[in-house]
Amino acid sequence: MFENLKPQPEDKIIKMIGMFAADPRDDKLDLGVGVYKDADGNTPVMRAVKKAEARLLESQGTKKYLGLLGNLEFIDGMRDLVLGSSVASARVTGAQTPGGTGAIRQIFELITMATPDATVWISDPSWPNHEAILKYLGMKIGKYRYFNEATCGVDFDGMMADLNGAAAGDVILLHGCCHNPTGANITLEQWGAVTDLMLAKKLMPMIDIAYQGFGDGLEADAAGVRHMASRVPEMLIAASCSKNFGLYRDRVGVALAVCEGDVALTKGALAGLNRVNFSFPPDHGATVVAIIMGDPELRADWMEEVESMRLSMLSLRGALADALRRETNSDRFDFIADHRGMFSRLGLTSEQVDTLREEYGIYMVGDSRFNVAGLPVNGLDDLAKAIAAVL
Repeated sequence: MFENLKPQPEDKIIKMIGMFAADPRDDKLDLGVGVYKDADGNTPVMRAVKKAEARLLESQGTKKYLGLLGNLEFIDGMRDLVLGSSVASARVTGAQTPGGTGAIRQIFELITMATPDATVWISDPSWPNHEAILKYLGMKIGKYRYFNEATCGVDFDGMMADLNGAAAGDVILLHGCCHNPTGANITLEQWGAVTDLMLAKKLMPMIDIAYQGFGDGLEADAAGVRHMASRVPEMLIAASCSKNFGLYRDRVGVALAVCEGDVALTKGALAGLNRVNFSFPPDHGATVVAIIMGDPELRADWMEEVESMRLSMLSLRGALADALRRETNSDRFDFIADHRGMFSRLGLTSEQVDTLREEYGIYMVGDSRFNVAGLPVNGLDDLAKAIAAVL
């Protein structure tokens, strides 16, 4: 039986993790893995999470299953966090999922149930797992231009031209904020233009929002999504708590659907998908989020820590851009300070990325995407010198 299996495509990030672990150099630097790190290189448990977990440990009297949709208070809290008051709550249903990836998978499967012939359009580039999951499910994939390699900004004209080629009923996957892997975001005005196009061509928006709070703030990062949600009849949203709650290993996510018609029908479909995929979603992390969102003191502390993380990444962006300006005597890398979120791409070739790894012990993804939160506060000048040396 097993001899009939075929080798699976190698995940470049997982491969890089293994290479970094095997590297014996003491001064090696990991800029590839997408987790937040503090100034000491640690990924700490957030203060509010620790407090909420203590409350949960004290009060939880059973480990029996929740319903198929998961923790309903968590779902309501995430709906409010992402959508605010942009949509009547009665129009929104959702299902708790194992991480944001689980939410994306459930939404893709929901699309195949509702419109099996639809093409899902993703940005070029996008998070690699978007395309990987779509291919695994055998779904139709379209790509729209997004990143201008010359300007290191959004190719909005190209994006709109490609989206004009989508057919009614197609799904357009947008990054809610902090685009991964480029860090380049569309403006609120551009969100409006994309919304106009969605309405005119009867397209279905799907939002992947995994970094809310890491760009311009919790409210500002959701502004484009909320604008679109207030105008379109239907919308699909995959949201993650891995980054802004630091709950990476607890796998906390939610799949939300904004509905025009029968909300109960969509709700039942999401519950059915949960049942056949994993029956009941994991409880711990989602309940921790629900506790935080429902307690004004804990929520305020969480918001303060998220803002501190955001400002830290902005500071690192500015400092690296300055260091690269000094070392290269050019403004080539000034865009780093303008981008938002955990990632940006340096615009290096794969050969230059290999040289950084082999000669300097600096690890990043092959397309030169690097994790801003992994930048060394006291080692930016050395990093800039290494980058300048491989140009």
